[in-house]
Amino acid sequence: MSTFHTLTRHVLVLAGAIIVAATVTPQQAVYATTVTSAQRPVTPDGPGSASGAPHLPKGFADTFTSRYVDIGELRLHAVIGGKGPPLLLVHGWPQTWYQWRLVMPALARDFTVIAVDQRGIGLSDKPESGYDAGSEANDMVALMDALGYKRFAMVGFDTGMPIAYALAADHPERLERLVVGEAIVTGVTPSPPLLVPGPLNKRLWHLAFNRLGPEVNEALVRGREEIFFGAEYANSAATPLRDEVVQYYIDRIASSPDALRGSFGSYRAIDASIAQNQQRKLKRLTLPVLAIGG
Repeated sequence: MSTFHTLTRHVLVLAGAIIVAATVTPQQAVYATTVTSAQRPVTPDGPGSASGAPHLPKGFADTFTSRYVDIGELRLHAVIGGKGPPLLLVHGWPQTWYQWRLVMPALARDFTVIAVDQRGIGLSDKPESGYDAGSEANDMVALMDALGYKRFAMVGFDTGMPIAYALAADHPERLERLVVGEAIVTGVTPSPPLLVPGPLNKRLWHLAFNRLGPEVNEALVRGREEIFFGAEYANSAATPLRDEVVQYYIDRIASSPDALRGSFGSYRAIDASIAQNQQRKLKRLTLPVLAIGG
């Protein structure tokens, strides 16, 4: 079976499991941008890491380990394991690498799996800027360079989708094939209208809210994370999540002002990403792409 067919087979399984797989986001204590390198742990641990995350598939720690990877101006966290050609998994909002945990063991039979925390998320660094699609795509290229992979396959869902598209457009020589889903590409996909039916508004209103400045959305959400993120999971999750799972997400995001700020980063950079994508769409992608929607 070809590598693309193997990846496609696994990703169709992934698509069916994605909502279940996203039920926990174990973000360990996040690191403020003011923390010095001497104070930062060398090895990932705690609930944000592969060694400390709860409810992992049996034998997960035998295959996967957490690593911090320096990519120049910041440090990313990734969970890595398996054998075969490299496959980069980029999560959505407000998840971390843990979104992929249930499908990672199956993928690891055919691929070396790299499940990364985006900048601003999970155990990755949380700088003040650099959340536009192009910059985050550059993060992924630098990550794979640091790991020694020049060409790789990539899966990006939700907020991981525009990152994946930007990487495919800006660095076509790096990708073998691409799987994307559960999002629009701003500047390429027509934007949803401002006024939509009530049930749909419950699922989409966060797109505009998340773009606001910290004096509004962070000020309103801080201390009320259970209201905001609880409503998001209640209205947006196709499969209802257990109360303790939702609370776990909330506790991790509420653990630091930087964690909350980082969660809004890619939304606040949408204007920059739109401008970039209006140039990217002038040239078609030429690699194999599987897009999943619904």
